[in-house]
Amino acid sequence: MNEQQHILSAFDRDLEAIQAHIMKMGGMVEASILDAAKSFDTRDVELAADVRARDKAIDQLEILINDEAAKLLALRSPTAIDLRLVLSVIKVASNLERIGDYSKNMAKRTTVLMEMPHVFDKGQGLRRLAREVELMLKDALDAYVQRDVKIAEEVIQRDRDVDQMYSGQFREFLTYMMEDPRNITPCMHLHFIAKNIERMGDHVTSIAEQVIYIVTGDRPTEEREKKDKTSADANISLDLE
Repeated sequence: MNEQQHILSAFDRDLEAIQAHIMKMGGMVEASILDAAKSFDTRDVELAADVRARDKAIDQLEILINDEAAKLLALRSPTAIDLRLVLSVIKVASNLERIGDYSKNMAKRTTVLMEMPHVFDKGQGLRRLAREVELMLKDALDAYVQRDVKIAEEVIQRDRDVDQMYSGQFREFLTYMMEDPRNITPCMHLHFIAKNIERMGDHVTSIAEQVIYIVTGDRPTEEREKKDKTSADANISLDLE
């Protein structure tokens, strides 16, 4: 093996190790979405606490991935195509970390909603919304592993459905709030959960876009049209401290 082949082999090994961390992180984030939705559905305080605790491990994985990617860039001097791969790893890890944050916040608000049973049972649409985003993430990660542009494009299209589902939830919660002022506080929490899930879909879509970037070298040239037409989110915080 000559020196150039040795360098390429070392790069491939290092990149494969980083991508293994990505898949581990992706599996943890998928589980967080499912567990956050399940804790909401079953009013499971312990499971909600597990989701919140797991977020620290997800954050640590992102730090590890970024550190190893930085070392790879510094030591291996990748070609243009290989550079795309490394940069995409950093972007995917960032999106996964944000999805994990939104799952954690969903679990936090679920704990608050435990004290508000008269509206808590209105969350069937939220469970469907979370399930759709989790399936999108699974497909986006499969597309990433397989470098499958077709699957990635399908994931991007499905984000429009998520936007529409979120908009429907938003209108439903407004109706509950107008019907009874006692519903305002719990419905605001439910709305924030819905918005967190919708934002998860945006980050999943960004992962799918990275697949297209890896394979084709093309980046999206314009903002995706959002089917979420609500305007109530412009200056609100989605995080529950």
